[in-house]
Amino acid sequence: MPILFLDFDGVLHPEHCHESKHFCCLPVLEDALRQAPEWQVVISSTWRLQKSLDQLRCRFSADIAERVVGETPRFNSLVDVPSSLVAYEREAECQAWLRSNDMPYLPWLALDDRSWLFRPFCKSLFLSDRKTGLTVAAGEQLKVRMHQLR
Repeated sequence: MPILFLDFDGVLHPEHCHESKHFCCLPVLEDALRQAPEWQVVISSTWRLQKSLDQLRCRFSADIAERVVGETPRFNSLVDVPSSLVAYEREAECQAWLRSNDMPYLPWLALDDRSWLFRPFCKSLFLSDRKTGLTVAAGEQLKVRMHQLR
């Protein structure tokens, strides 16, 4: 059961876009997930700080919503953050979720637009262009990466 840690802003829609454009790239992600049915989704977006997990699940199609299994913990609530991750909040949150769910060795990807929240050359980061969100071309590349990690 590989895990996809999912950011919203800059991934599911362009960063700083009008509210009417929110989740305009969601069909690209959902297409990739439908072709990789063993993947589960964990919300790593800051949206998790203002909305409940159920409210976030409602943004997805029903078949994908049931695969949204959780959300990462807040960085400021983490204890025993490895020194190698102290400067990389999002990656530390992803790793903490994996450890707290007894899944530290599962394959995972973080779909995000902010590389600086992850260690340099993090092999588990799939970077999105925050100006466009997840494009169809990037969605095809994501499918390949997901397939490679099965």
